[in-house]
Amino acid sequence: MTRSSSGLGNGLGDTVVLVRRSLTHILRSPDTIITTAITPVAMMLLFVYVFGGALDTGSDDYVSYLLPGILLITVASGISYTAYRLFMDMQGGIFERFQSMPIARSSVLWAHVVTSVVANLVSVTIVVLVALGMGFRSGADVLAWIAVVGIVALFTLALTWLAVIPGLTAKSVDGVSGFSYPLIFLPFVSSAFVPTGSMPGPVRAFAEHQPVTSIVDTIRSLFAEQAVGTDVWVALAWCVGLLAVAYGLAMATYRRRIS
Repeated sequence: MTRSSSGLGNGLGDTVVLVRRSLTHILRSPDTIITTAITPVAMMLLFVYVFGGALDTGSDDYVSYLLPGILLITVASGISYTAYRLFMDMQGGIFERFQSMPIARSSVLWAHVVTSVVANLVSVTIVVLVALGMGFRSGADVLAWIAVVGIVALFTLALTWLAVIPGLTAKSVDGVSGFSYPLIFLPFVSSAFVPTGSMPGPVRAFAEHQPVTSIVDTIRSLFAEQAVGTDVWVALAWCVGLLAVAYGLAMATYRRRIS
């Protein structure tokens, strides 16, 4: 076995061990996942049962129209906890403690990222189950559902690496939690709640050229068994581009803070 492959194997093993540690903490305190799901579920209930009748989306089933945007709001809400957990580990000296141990340095960061993806997918599952209880139905086949899960997971991964940056650099709890607010409200200026065609010119231009709209439209088309067209490529380009930039900045920040 070469030195590089051995190092890769050790890094993966260290990451698995630390992921188990993080997931154990979440299982002992499941309120994180529950809290993450509560706000999107409450929002879905509000828009479907209070505002849904007044919103013209061209669809008789507003919960099905709304669900893709709610899923993204769930993820945006959930990654704030990743930033918070990183911040608390930084303040508690956990990173310095792990640094003195014979483990791959990057595995500590990757453990938080993988834990975030797992926890957010659980929260998304809870939201989908509630939507089913509210009347959401989809005839999508298995491949379409796999595609939806893949897009949501990729979006989660990109936002999680973005959350790593404030988690490592914030000076206070308020600072680390506040960064996610713009991400949570971004779907409101997109096609998540109403078609962009109903918006004023400048707002419509922004809504049609920001990442949430293409991701929401792709997921909605997959659920509805419709052709996704170019939306899926635009959505993937946004996710991969954001992931690459966020990963690069996060790793540079990590090396600077832990060096």
